[in-house]
Amino acid sequence: MSNNVNNNFCHYTVMLKEAVDGLDCQDGKIYIDATAGGGGHSYEIAKRISPNGKLISTDMDIEAINAARQKTEEFSDIVEMAQASYTQIPEILYKRGIDKITGGILFDLGASYHQLTSAERGFSFSKDAPLDMRFNPDDSFSAYDVINTYKEEELANIFRLYGEERFPGRIARRIVEQRKKEPIKTTLQLANLIKSSVPFTKSKINPATRVFQAIRIEVNNELNNIEKAIKCIIPLLEKDARMVVISFHSLEDRLVKTLFKYYSSDCNCHPEQLICKCDPKQLEVLTKKPIVASEEEVKLNPPSRSAKLRVAKKV
Repeated sequence: MSNNVNNNFCHYTVMLKEAVDGLDCQDGKIYIDATAGGGGHSYEIAKRISPNGKLISTDMDIEAINAARQKTEEFSDIVEMAQASYTQIPEILYKRGIDKITGGILFDLGASYHQLTSAERGFSFSKDAPLDMRFNPDDSFSAYDVINTYKEEELANIFRLYGEERFPGRIARRIVEQRKKEPIKTTLQLANLIKSSVPFTKSKINPATRVFQAIRIEVNNELNNIEKAIKCIIPLLEKDARMVVISFHSLEDRLVKTLFKYYSSDCNCHPEQLICKCDPKQLEVLTKKPIVASEEEVKLNPPSRSAKLRVAKKV
């Protein structure tokens, strides 16, 4: 794939100030932007830790990496870009001889505006496109595979668990019936099929919204990867280093909240267990309630209304 910068890459940086403030950036320390996106957060972090800090920004999407590299060009001496999943961060640090993340790490979860609005990426039903939804275009597994190969029960479970869809069985049944006639290849094909499968409502939310979210999560193994990444990053944080996570739907936020609670608790033993065998707590949660986008930001970027930001530090 070409490494040329995509000048059309568009990504609104959600809660820029709140996220970078949460990291408590300090010159001379090592920071990770685990989801580089268009480079908005990376630029602000680099600006605050220059001239002696170190920032490693990762993203699975090469277009995002190229855009972030261009955005942070003036700080190229302290910023390094890596096309990789945030689950690979421990390996990235090991290869660079870095034992600890001394400053902090930022996760801005979910798909970027660019991914959602690029017709060829197949994340949205607003434009007709091949069923895709891969964060990493080099991956072989796509939304097409989910829709055309998963069993009816598997589809229903995904729609229920990852989309919190109210009619998962109906939709899964219609998909299986339709693909027996011919494969379901495009976003509009699928969206129209979903719409015809559920009762009509006056809701402003398209009936395909939840199902598309569920498919995207399944294709990219999002929830499992978030849990895996947070668990493997915590031991790599130096004392007082921060972890900032921005989530965009209830499943993500619930998972982050649960993990933060677990690692900030003195004991997670079952009540009937007489002797505590828990490891000492590893985190202190700094946000009792998640931070949300300001009214001004929501007006500028309506999708930010669903964003929730949580901060913890290593103890």
